[in-house]
Amino acid sequence: MKILSYLLVYRRFLLIVLTPLLLLPLPLIIKTKEAECAYTLFVVAIFWLTEALPLAVSALLPAFMFPLFGIMESKQVASSYFKDFHLLLIGVICLATSIEKWNLHKRVALRMVMLVGVKPAWLMLGFMVSCAFLSMWLSNTSAAAMVMPIVEAVAQQIIRAEAEADALEMSCSNGSINPALELDEHIGEYENTEWKEKQINGYNNSVASTVCTVENENEKGNEQQNLPPAEAERKGRKDKYSGILKVMCLCIAYSATIGGLTTIAGTSTNLIFTEHFNSRYPGCQCINFGSWFILSFPIGVIILLLSWVWLQWLFLGFDFKNMFKCSKKKTAREEASSRVIQEEYKKLGPMSYPETVTLVLFILMTILWFTRDPGFIPGWSSLFPEYKSYIMDSTAALAIGVLFFIIPAKTWSGTSNGENTVFGYTPLITWKEFQSCMPWEIAILVGGGFALADGCEVSKLSEWVASKLTPIGSLPLWLVILISCLIVTSVTEVASNAATITIFLPILSPLAEAIHVNPLFILIPATLCTSFAFLLPVSNPSNAIVFSYGHLTVMDMVKAGLGINIIGVAVVMLAIMTWIVPIFDLYTYPSWLPNIPSTNDTGL
Repeated sequence: MKILSYLLVYRRFLLIVLTPLLLLPLPLIIKTKEAECAYTLFVVAIFWLTEALPLAVSALLPAFMFPLFGIMESKQVASSYFKDFHLLLIGVICLATSIEKWNLHKRVALRMVMLVGVKPAWLMLGFMVSCAFLSMWLSNTSAAAMVMPIVEAVAQQIIRAEAEADALEMSCSNGSINPALELDEHIGEYENTEWKEKQINGYNNSVASTVCTVENENEKGNEQQNLPPAEAERKGRKDKYSGILKVMCLCIAYSATIGGLTTIAGTSTNLIFTEHFNSRYPGCQCINFGSWFILSFPIGVIILLLSWVWLQWLFLGFDFKNMFKCSKKKTAREEASSRVIQEEYKKLGPMSYPETVTLVLFILMTILWFTRDPGFIPGWSSLFPEYKSYIMDSTAALAIGVLFFIIPAKTWSGTSNGENTVFGYTPLITWKEFQSCMPWEIAILVGGGFALADGCEVSKLSEWVASKLTPIGSLPLWLVILISCLIVTSVTEVASNAATITIFLPILSPLAEAIHVNPLFILIPATLCTSFAFLLPVSNPSNAIVFSYGHLTVMDMVKAGLGINIIGVAVVMLAIMTWIVPIFDLYTYPSWLPNIPSTNDTGL
């Protein structure tokens, strides 16, 4: 047992040491550039999947392994670590930093919730839409972290109002002379239960605490059948309050991920795909901000609406009659929700000058992205006909991003004497603020993925993989796409989204070429499905943030996430076989691809 405990403690160290040693026969016996590149790829992939080393550190391994194996020169590998992707990311993070600093995100989220109303189902949809909208422009993690405190405050007020209503109803039916005592008893009872649950969960993702929580849930389910009527009624109230908290938390975790699907800048997987595709197929300029939004926005909307229905039905029941009932009188829950949201919005005060400037720059950046090269009409990039192809989405992002460091955050202000006083010059964001928001780990991770992809090309490993994947061409195309989607969806539950897409893109691109189909047919669904990490708290940071509030168990997330995974894959399959086809003319073999003899004999 002592040996096992040592192995458990040093498991990461053993994995780091043993993985390269056990795979070493591959380059030593075969002695080809393909084998040496495959050795590097396997070592990096295993470290990424297991996170034995930090993701960014593992991504740096090709920088010295490729030169040692003679696959690429050191300066050649170094150039792979910084590409157009990184420039686009810098511009987007400048915008995100300013939005977070000046609380524009909070104003947008509260305003959207106020627009949809405070009926429980519509309130939940309002939070989902606002979080998804923020996630389109900010990182999924930031969107969840920004909206979750507001949701928590609203949910606690709803529970208190529900407890009030229940206590008053019971006091009337039981002839109680002091409803206030009943109210305090019910609220205190619920809060004590919540405190105990948080103590069990410990606000972390440890395996021991989650296992205990799941076991307690099962035991409670067995004991509930033997409770006396009064105790059963009390437990029913607790379950109702718990269901409100659970559904509010899950809707934020999942909508943050769903919103990121709809824009190239919304999540790192979309950015990685865009850079990989444009680098591998420079003759195709079809993937840009506008084309991606057109194909993915309907997917995001459908998944968001179906997820809303699924979560509502799973935890609260789906009552169409009460949802669409027009009533001027609000329930206790609706009054509490409305009160909290109005109070939070009033705290923000009138829209400030920095908020206004940030909003204007945000709108300008979005317009420049959409109109650079729309496809159906000439975009603003056609104003530079001699070097139109030089201008990318990163150009607009950087141009606007630099303005955040130039435009002052304060204007002239009048004093009590009527004289104008100049504040010290401070830009909208500073370099330190930008650095604190910049995801350097993702930037290096993506650079390592690009280096691996370049190494696979130079060593001819991609051609070897393509030749071995040729027999898959005998399967129907829809089945090939479905298998790809299911594989990446499964892997991304236990590995980071960025690492998953970085591993699979160099594999799926040769696969598409080998079976003689447009690579977009396979790469677009795989990229979208890489974001479907809904099952576990550790699957992505948004899940972890929501789980840390202590209202959810692992089984809650598994039950809800499994349904949304199925919904997501089904909607992506529907999209790739219907409306995405005419956008890119997918059934036609593109001229920018090498002319490889077709092996797809079964047809499309």
